[in-house]
Amino acid sequence: MKKISFLMMLALMLVLAACGGAQEPAEPTDDGADTTKEAEGDDTAREFTDIAIMTGGEQGTYFPLGAALANNIINAHIENVDAASFASGASVVNINGIIDGDADLALVQNDVAYYAAEGINMFEEDGALEGFQGIATLYPEVIQIITAADSGIETIEDLVDKRVAVGDLGSGAEINARQILEVHDITYDDISPEYMSFGDAANGIQDGNIDAAFITAGLPTGAVEALKASKDINVIAISSEKLAELAEAYPYYTEFTIPGDTYGTEDTTTAAVLAMLVVSSEMDEDLVYDITKAMFENSDAFSNAHQQGANITLDTALDGMSIDVHPGAQRFYDEQ
Repeated sequence: MKKISFLMMLALMLVLAACGGAQEPAEPTDDGADTTKEAEGDDTAREFTDIAIMTGGEQGTYFPLGAALANNIINAHIENVDAASFASGASVVNINGIIDGDADLALVQNDVAYYAAEGINMFEEDGALEGFQGIATLYPEVIQIITAADSGIETIEDLVDKRVAVGDLGSGAEINARQILEVHDITYDDISPEYMSFGDAANGIQDGNIDAAFITAGLPTGAVEALKASKDINVIAISSEKLAELAEAYPYYTEFTIPGDTYGTEDTTTAAVLAMLVVSSEMDEDLVYDITKAMFENSDAFSNAHQQGANITLDTALDGMSIDVHPGAQRFYDEQ
């Protein structure tokens, strides 16, 4: 009896020793996964991340496209990320927002992004800025010089001594206004400049408090459509000669014709730059890759949000890219 008990005890000790001994590493599965890690959970899963996206005024083009990027692309297709978009003063404010850490992504004009990276024009005082890179260029941003049809303003020269909305102070639209006036030998001393958003400018024309407005945005622009619904408007043309001077001085401008059916006016020749999406250089490379991939795999979200969204395509994503591309976005492009 004692012999049997001893043998049973010995067997039990051997079993316990085997259970408590060192565990051999699990063999990789056919797809390279570690079965032990799989059982314990994936430690490489991305931590939950909040993303702030700066757009533009609520009646511009940036605002609906930024909302689509946040809600219908990033939040809908990328796990463990919560993106939110916000109205802002647009390009210059947005670049500074990225630099200051107030935003992670932003929509800006490609010319303004270049000025910031080079430390010229409105960024000359602070010098070249770092900390932001490009993801993609998006669509043409058209400089629209809007007046009431009964204003008597037919040319840019007619803006002298008039009350002119030139965009938010320091915005991309305001810089466009300065440069276009400059090639017509007009300065702010020759007009009464008013710094205001597109919506406020349209309301000013409606109320008779503003004679004209410079608006740089994709077509059609909500603020102009809202004005057109209650008042006949004109879109002031820029001559081909002046457009050539503008492009020579500032090479990011291109000639653009606003179709007459956009606002029920005549076809109008003007200038355009490009909208683009920029990102903080500090954003994780894999996350930027995922955002870029999600953008172009779900680009219909942009076209559903605004007519200009149809111009956001992989084929043109690097056209007019004026700054360095983020490594995460570049990796996506290299795979195509």
